[in-house]
Amino acid sequence: MSVTIAIPEPTSGDLAYNQRALPLYLAALRSVGVAPLVVPLHERQDRVARLLTRTQGVLLPGSGCDVDPQRYGEMPIPECGPADPARTSVDELLLQDAFSLRKPILGICQGLQSLNVWCNGSLIQDLKTTVNHRPGREVVEAHPVRIVPGSRLARLLPENRGEEVQVNSSHHQAVREAGDLLRVTAVCPGDGVVEAVELDAEDHFVIGVQWHPERTFTLDAFSRAIFSALAQAASGWREPSDQESVGSGDGSRQRFHG
Repeated sequence: MSVTIAIPEPTSGDLAYNQRALPLYLAALRSVGVAPLVVPLHERQDRVARLLTRTQGVLLPGSGCDVDPQRYGEMPIPECGPADPARTSVDELLLQDAFSLRKPILGICQGLQSLNVWCNGSLIQDLKTTVNHRPGREVVEAHPVRIVPGSRLARLLPENRGEEVQVNSSHHQAVREAGDLLRVTAVCPGDGVVEAVELDAEDHFVIGVQWHPERTFTLDAFSRAIFSALAQAASGWREPSDQESVGSGDGSRQRFHG
């Protein structure tokens, strides 16, 4: 059976960003034998729902926009960027489908933040730290991250890498409080900024990373391993029976629903 991963367009209005960013995600997915299905942000919800019946997993990409702070109970500060309601709506549909049916999820950068807020977590609207988390797209090794031993990410590390790896970085927001059933599995050792979260459930693959492995998958074994793990989880996915519990997708996650 071919494996298909749903990925929303990164933004609803920034064509240049989409043209620059989206091909990297698609290439990374195809490199591990996965067929990406790009979900348009201006499609009707019922049509998006039909598209998702053909998928076995979700990748939430980065974006040039920020998650609306009102979705985690805060008013936006001046440094907070504009929200993208169309992207928010599609993310919500994909997350609801994936949590209800235990489809694997990979969130990258803003995709991690979207996942965290949908799970009732909160964000730091603008980082104030001595570590430069926005050095530029061309910087491949911006700062180290420390991976928590025993986590899914730790199991993907090459044997000779230890617990710290160098990553790129292109964000000004980050997780403040991890969402329901999410646990922090990587931090920046220089300032404690959360760099990854995972769902605390062995039977459901859900990882969010704050860096951009799609930019380095041709250069870095760890980046390739992240996409390979998503592909492996998706290839083994089967729709739960009516008798199986899918509690990790229940109504405890309502804040992102407006």
